[in-house]
Amino acid sequence: MTLQECYVKIGGDYNDILHRFMNENMVRKFVLKFPQDNNMALFEESWAKKDYETAFRAMHTLKGVAVNLGFTALYNVSSALTEKLRSQEYDNLDGLIADVKKQYDIVIKAIAALD
Repeated sequence: MTLQECYVKIGGDYNDILHRFMNENMVRKFVLKFPQDNNMALFEESWAKKDYETAFRAMHTLKGVAVNLGFTALYNVSSALTEKLRSQEYDNLDGLIADVKKQYDIVIKAIAALD
């Protein structure tokens, strides 16, 4: 899969990221580093322990990485979850957390399929 096809698959904005990073090799370099980011795992671990402050920071960081890499669909759901956590709304988030995990998994699988 090409990098552009990857962005289509993940609901990202390839043209925007290419414009900001100036060349595809630079985009590829940072996209390939994304799977090593541990913020999703940190969020899940913190959430399970009811460590809501750490969960918030991890999700906020994931949101920032997603927007900076042009992962629009992941950014949208992680942003929504970040705002709930910022407001200390901890109930009834299972669906939103599932949406974040789903988009995160889509991104990870698409990156793994890059040529």
